[in-house]
Parts: sequence; structure tokens; C-alpha cells
Amino acid sequence: MTQYLLSVHGSDADPVPDNVDDLYAAVDRFNADLQRSGSWVFAGGLHPAHTATVVDATRTGDPVVTDGPYLESKEHLGGFWIVDVPDLDAALELARRGSAACAGPVEVRPFQDEPQA
Repeated sequence: MTQYLLSVHGSDADPVPDNVDDLYAAVDRFNADLQRSGSWVFAGGLHPAHTATVVDATRTGDPVVTDGPYLESKEHLGGFWIVDVPDLDAALELARRGSAACAGPVEVRPFQDEPQA
């Protein structure tokens, strides 16, 4: 089994759809299906990008702390699922279903393998 990040992208400027309750219900059903199937690891929705804070401690001295997202962009990460599935095809199928449920594009990325001890 391999863990994948299924990340949902969108814009803070996207209007709130009239059917937001239907979208939440569809995502709840998708989450429940993931849990029943054993693919579920973790999921979460994020507050808008303007609520982010970036901490940069890559240099000596005090870290630099800035308000706002790391990247200036029109689109941001809005939420995610972490799933555990046999292969990329299974992850892509879950991304298709998740995208339909939340009405947003979903990016699929595998996690790196743990180094051998």
C-alpha cells in the first residue's frame, strides 16, 4: 500500500455556491466511503490562504515570520485527503470521486517511502 496526498485547489475569490450544503453532504459521503473502504488516513479543510503564516528559519538568527501564504497565487490549497491505496490507479479513482464530491480539481501526489533503518 502507498499513501497519497489528494489536494483540493481553488481560489479564495470563488463564490460560495448556492448548493454548498449539497457539496458538504457529498464530501461527507465520500469521507464515509473512504473510511469504510479502509483507504482513509486523514483529511481536512483549510481556512482561506490569507489566514496563513509563513515561518522561515533557514538562516541564522531569528526566523522571519510573515503573514499570508508562502506563494502569491490566485489559487491555493483548500483541503486534502491522505489515503492509503494499492497503486496510483486507485489513487486517481479516489481523486476523481473526491473532485466530483467537492466540485474542485484534485492533485494526486505519492508520499516518499520511509528510509530503510
